[in-house]
Amino acid sequence: MRWPESLWPVRMARVAVVAPAGSLRDALARVADAGVVEPEPGPRPHGRPGGAARPLPGAGGLEPAVLPFAPDPRRLAERNRPDLVEGEAQVRERADAAVRKGHVAAVVGWMPRAAHAALAARLAEVGAALVRLPHPRGVEAPTLLAGEDRRDSLRGSLVPLVATYGPVPYADLDPTPLASAAYVLMFGIMFGDAGHGLMLVAAAAALAAGWPRPPARWRRAWPFVLGAGIAATAFGVLYGEFFGPTGVVPRLWLSPLDSPVELMVFAVGLGTALLAGAYALGIVNRWREGGWSAALYEPSGISGASVFLGSGALAAGFYFHRPVAAVAGGALAVLGLVLAFTGFLARAGGGGTGAVEAVVELFDLVVRLGANVVSFARLAAFGLTHAALAAVVWTGTAALWRHGGVMPVLAVVLFVLGTAVTFALEALVAGVQALRLEYYELFSRLFNAQGRPFRPWHIRMTAEEVDAACPQA
Repeated sequence: MRWPESLWPVRMARVAVVAPAGSLRDALARVADAGVVEPEPGPRPHGRPGGAARPLPGAGGLEPAVLPFAPDPRRLAERNRPDLVEGEAQVRERADAAVRKGHVAAVVGWMPRAAHAALAARLAEVGAALVRLPHPRGVEAPTLLAGEDRRDSLRGSLVPLVATYGPVPYADLDPTPLASAAYVLMFGIMFGDAGHGLMLVAAAAALAAGWPRPPARWRRAWPFVLGAGIAATAFGVLYGEFFGPTGVVPRLWLSPLDSPVELMVFAVGLGTALLAGAYALGIVNRWREGGWSAALYEPSGISGASVFLGSGALAAGFYFHRPVAAVAGGALAVLGLVLAFTGFLARAGGGGTGAVEAVVELFDLVVRLGANVVSFARLAAFGLTHAALAAVVWTGTAALWRHGGVMPVLAVVLFVLGTAVTFALEALVAGVQALRLEYYELFSRLFNAQGRPFRPWHIRMTAEEVDAACPQA
């Protein structure tokens, strides 16, 4: 995939599977086997309301299947093939919802553009065609993020971070790579310890190797675990932490316990940079969703970004005694407030009540901006907590080790148990807090609404004869 294409969800095409009425079943069987088309609800015969075909549950744990060509339904039942019976029922339901004109039938749906040629070639085998249709105005295409259909790939393993928040609107940017990088960066700041980080790297290697037989959904998480481990190791070296302040690695930057203020300033500064990036992506999304008016007046667009950047410039100008920067920042913030108020007023319908509502929303915008920036101080706070817990374990271990008798044995026990508790507790806390910052502070600016996930119709095709024995569950 070329890099510009990786910035967006997979590009979709609206298509029609067109076939002679007598060949529609065979065409739909190939569409189902390909698993790349999401059919749209169509009209039903005899005046029944349209709707998507109902997925049928597997009988006895068997996955529904279809044959390349239509079998005799009575032979399916006689030969104990419930998987084929269910598959044929789903194909028949899709065929009933097809649009018909004379001896021709069509089923309309959405599919990735890249899969068009391969499916068209398969349909040509049974005299059917795959026709590209124009994108209807006002209709949003379903969203499929790059790699989402290949969860075992590197990109696919990162998709759950974004998909858990909600389906990305089709018009918006796909933030998966940037969101993943921000997540592991924030995790590393809070979990900065080279020893603990290397433990995560080892865990990632075990997951990638499939040892000791983890569930599939855990195994797919290895890139996140690896990224978090590398980030934690890097910040551990910067902090001089290796299973606590053991002195094994030199301190290259600062000690969280000795320089909490500097770490807090760094955390807030990093949060400010991440928020600025979120605003930049949000402006692009608002423009793609609703044009320049949405990009200009939405609080997650230019108006909110102006208030954010202007307030930052104003504060920096006062702190560094730069009156020009302070005045320019103040003017930019006021411009952003005017734009945001205009948008709020228009959304509220104008009038006195609308003006009051706009003022309340404007106040909420300013308060949330400050709260969002300060919220990133938790990166330093939990980094301090992690360093303090590791220091307690190491101090106790060193104190016991200096005594004779059984004390060195107790020191080893304390170190192992204390490290295990600190590792488990802090990994959980850092993971949750990084996710919280990702969703509440950053994604709230990227997305104004949710999209519609791509749900392709898939039934496996089997070449087995109808007479073949059905496997029993």
